[in-house]
Amino acid sequence: MIKPGICSLTLAKKNVSEVIAIARSAGLEGIEWWGKDHVPHGDTAIAAKVRTLTCSAGLEVSSYGSYYRTGVSETEGLNFASVLDTAVALGAPTVRVWAGNRNYADSNERLISEVISDTMRIADMAGKSGLKITFEFHGGTLTDTNDGAIKFASMVEHPAVFFSWQSPHGSSTTHCLAGLEGLLPRLSTIHVYHWTLSSEGGHVRHPLASGVERWEKYVDAIRNTGHKHFALLEFVKDDSPEQVIKDAVTLRKLLCQ
Repeated sequence: MIKPGICSLTLAKKNVSEVIAIARSAGLEGIEWWGKDHVPHGDTAIAAKVRTLTCSAGLEVSSYGSYYRTGVSETEGLNFASVLDTAVALGAPTVRVWAGNRNYADSNERLISEVISDTMRIADMAGKSGLKITFEFHGGTLTDTNDGAIKFASMVEHPAVFFSWQSPHGSSTTHCLAGLEGLLPRLSTIHVYHWTLSSEGGHVRHPLASGVERWEKYVDAIRNTGHKHFALLEFVKDDSPEQVIKDAVTLRKLLCQ
């Protein structure tokens, strides 16, 4: 089962109540709450309030979008215990985290070892609280490429460790599918958008409807897991609430096919 949702960061300029209202208007079913302005790390009172507001609106908390980087954050002042407490208060089933702060190719054995060690530590902590951790598939981390993400996944075998996925900008559909399929056995959430690269190398955002042909293939692959996933809209064109509504229509159609 794949449910439609949104990362609240997509509506960073809106408050919690506005995010919930837009999500409901768009026919979405879940929200990944942003671990900064919407649900700050360590603020369990706000987290509990957001949980109540989300559930009262008939929506699910799909995940907690933290900015904890394994092997890095503890030494920089962000304690995972506080992140976990916030996620528990929020009622999130999983905490989004990041695999270090360097691309795989730029990381030496010591750095990789530190990321792995911290990953296993926080996975134990999350598991004891009944939660999972979900690694962002993202540049500037050990999961910056298909090969890096799959290799890292093999190093952190743990029942509480899962992976998010998003389509790499400027890559072919075949390349994107290869990365997705490599993570399917441990897939958690999916971040949904359609971006291309400009001739100058910058990112160009498009309506999701422009990427339907690609996303049909991704959705077909994800259905094969047999598990529940949230497909979360992220970074829509112009950061527009109106575009959220339009992209949500496209997403819901994709998931119903």
